[in-house]
Amino acid sequence: MTTIASNRVTGGGIFLKTLVAAGITHVFVNWGNDHPAFLEELERERLVNGGRNVLEIITAPNEMVAMSAAQGYAQVTGKPAAVIVHVDVGTQGLGAAVHNADKGRVPVIVFSGMSPQSAHGEMKGGKNEWPMWGQDIPDQAAIVRQYMRYTAQFASPKTAAKLTLRGIQFATSQPKGPVYLYARREVLEEEVDLSLLDFTAPSQNPLKWPAVQTGGLSPKAVQAICQALVQARFPLLLTGATDRNPRTIPLIHKLAETFAVATFAACAMQTCISYSHPSFLGASFGGKNALLDEADVILILETDLAWLDSAGNAVRDGAKVFIIDSDPLKSGMGWAHADADMICRADAETALLMLLAAAEADDLPVKIVGREERWKELQKRHDDWIHSLEVLETTYNGDISDKSTVATVYNAFHLIHSAVDSAVRQYTSSQNRDPRGTIWLNEAAGNLPSMFNHIRMTDTDLARGSMVLASGGSGLGWVLGASVGAVLGGREGDSKPELIVAVVGDGTFIFGIPSAAYWMARRYNTPFLTIVLNNGGWKSPKASMMGVYPTGNGSKASPTRLTVGLGPEMVDFGGIAAAAGGAWSGHAELWNMQQALQEAVRVVLEEKRCAVLDCVVESF
Repeated sequence: MTTIASNRVTGGGIFLKTLVAAGITHVFVNWGNDHPAFLEELERERLVNGGRNVLEIITAPNEMVAMSAAQGYAQVTGKPAAVIVHVDVGTQGLGAAVHNADKGRVPVIVFSGMSPQSAHGEMKGGKNEWPMWGQDIPDQAAIVRQYMRYTAQFASPKTAAKLTLRGIQFATSQPKGPVYLYARREVLEEEVDLSLLDFTAPSQNPLKWPAVQTGGLSPKAVQAICQALVQARFPLLLTGATDRNPRTIPLIHKLAETFAVATFAACAMQTCISYSHPSFLGASFGGKNALLDEADVILILETDLAWLDSAGNAVRDGAKVFIIDSDPLKSGMGWAHADADMICRADAETALLMLLAAAEADDLPVKIVGREERWKELQKRHDDWIHSLEVLETTYNGDISDKSTVATVYNAFHLIHSAVDSAVRQYTSSQNRDPRGTIWLNEAAGNLPSMFNHIRMTDTDLARGSMVLASGGSGLGWVLGASVGAVLGGREGDSKPELIVAVVGDGTFIFGIPSAAYWMARRYNTPFLTIVLNNGGWKSPKASMMGVYPTGNGSKASPTRLTVGLGPEMVDFGGIAAAAGGAWSGHAELWNMQQALQEAVRVVLEEKRCAVLDCVVESF
């Protein structure tokens, strides 16, 4: 048996050791013929460390699930995770998850091996299996390059540590996102003296490779924005992501209170404002935003899409527009633009702190004419908006089998929220402690906007650590893998969530490769609750068709005829999860959904296994 001397290390070993030195703890892997050096290094380490690895190695039977799990972990912890995949085919297997990590600005370190270049025994690790010829493509990184913050090939194990640290530096600097590192098998198998790997040396010390500190606002910008807010009649703040930084939420609240600013969530991909805050006047993923017709000052803060021009949205004549964003020109989009008077590349948290400091220093609130009246008007409009949502939650035009047992609801989200919250409180009460937060992962497809509005995160929810998160992109299939990663990430830090809940459409559930995701959940003890909104198929393609052909031939066709229907009887969602991961499986309609949800929550919290509830909702 060939072994590596204790004073030698392979290129693959250098990569793994560099991850550890940089503070990365979780690696989601899908092994292949390019990874012998990794497998050998991990086993060598286990033999030395009594059967343990320093890195948490999470096997993922599918690459997209691996990438989604890494993203979910990073979204919950704020720390990067790593993914290892197999040559060109594994890189392609990452699929839409790469889009999500890019658009969601989530730091993920992706590493892939490459097919060997040598084929006649010249080098250790050369071609020796028939698939390696077909896997040897001209430009492997081209598969994902346009989604990455950085790509680099290891030419030698002697430079692998530096390139890895540089990749991590790119991934964790704003705008954060994925990076792609890759190396041929010969490089991963090449052995060098371990003394070359010195993480205290100036060029290899991870502490000397920090993330770039994004700047704040210039003095000119602070003055201009504050002056505009003071002079405004109806200032409006639009936000959708706030740098994926929850610390910005109370700062937005304070800015709104200081200047009496209306706030609005535009295409939000996570909770960015409390629904109980009096300044919050609405949320939208499209359609007409009537507030734009009123606003004479608009502050666009970390928003990927502030409004849809095609929906009749436009800034009113004479209105001043300020953009604050870590990537204000949206460099990863072919087209993105909003007319603006000033565009600032800045960190959202830093910018908000600077504006608040300037307001306090100059006592700006007292200079705002009619500030108190404006604030009272915002509170009234906020209450009216929340009331309109509550009306929707108690209005349902469909048929409910037993109306005496449950309040009728518009789209089930309010019922889902209240039932889950009640079950969590009941469980924690039995444990004689206060409940921690619930993290909701939102991949409800066409119902994604409704979930934000009807599972409303209030000040109380946020204080407990609750949050609603989405993928940040539109690559369906994120939520199941992300839930595995979110449970792993939730075990770290002080604010440990009580429960992870994945809300997913029936079509999207299938996109998430459930057999792989629930296998991982059982293998790594990461139980979560899945709520499948079963409307019988893919509603979104039909909605897109109706947007172009509202009265066309397909407008009255059934989902099955349009080839977008699944039919609620066609897929046993819970059965798939039970077979793959021993999950509890349940079925509910509106009349018994509350009781079913309470049992599902009990299973996750007490039995520590996944639960899948197939919720039949109004078809389309």
